Amino acid sequence: MKKNEASLTSLISAFGRAYHSKYDTPKIFDDYIAKEIITQKEFSDIRENMINGIQFFNSQIASEFQNDPEEILKWITQVQLSPTPLARAAYCENVLFHAMSQGVKQYVILGAGLDTFCLRHPELNDRIEIYEIDHPATQDFKKLRLADADYQIPDNLHFVSADFTKNFTVQNLVEKGFETNQETLFSLLGVSYYLTKEEIVNLMNKLFTEVPSGSSIVFDYADENLFKEKGMSHRVQNMVQMASASGEPMKSCFTYDEIEGLLESLGLHINEHLSPVAINEKFFRNRTDYLSAFETIHYIHAVKS
Repeated sequence: MKKNEASLTSLISAFGRAYHSKYDTPKIFDDYIAKEIITQKEFSDIRENMINGIQFFNSQIASEFQNDPEEILKWITQVQLSPTPLARAAYCENVLFHAMSQGVKQYVILGAGLDTFCLRHPELNDRIEIYEIDHPATQDFKKLRLADADYQIPDNLHFVSADFTKNFTVQNLVEKGFETNQETLFSLLGVSYYLTKEEIVNLMNKLFTEVPSGSSIVFDYADENLFKEKGMSHRVQNMVQMASASGEPMKSCFTYDEIEGLLESLGLHINEHLSPVAINEKFFRNRTDYLSAFETIHYIHAVKS
């Protein structure tokens, strides 16, 4: 990435959240600020690229709605782009609010991208310290966009510039005010698929070695069918192919027993696990649009014993 440029994935994720906030009902996760931190040109460019790429996603839909580009965009966004980012964000923030009710005062977002939690909840500024870890280019981009949208960075938001798959240590957090003796919630959303299993173990070991019991992590992971399951309208297969074409191939998938064993080896126990069926029931039930839980993707909340 170049200086002051966000990753493409963070822009597309923000686009999906902005689209959902503006057009979809009922809301799964209402990020009403997302539309303010991507430009109208970026929104339009992503929109046009998606519509023009419909043949890749589904040639039948391309033919059926060839004279209705807005329906094509809705289909691509709701089927391919938005389901996982929306539902996992809603799930994570539900866990965070519960953790805060139990006394947690530190929240660490790994791969934060253009996350807007602190801006959507200014009433929590004196109750939770938020640490966003991401590539410095993405963070510089975000700071510029917040300034352009007249948002001030709140005192409880701390940017930690690091590649958390390589040279990151908890000391990076401590230097920004993080307290290792305080119970903490970590989030690792949309990341585990792109790491090797060794990288995941090393990262979680770094995170949990110094924090106290009761600290926890919310993350999503792909199950053992990631590279075999095509999914509705081939959307799982499309996801894997797009990741590979972008130069960030998906690397890891797990059986439930495997992920449970990995966590237990790190002193973590699974507090909650949501399968695709459970995610669909919790977040997508009774919808009349295209939105539904993504096949092969699971959510976990794991706690340090």
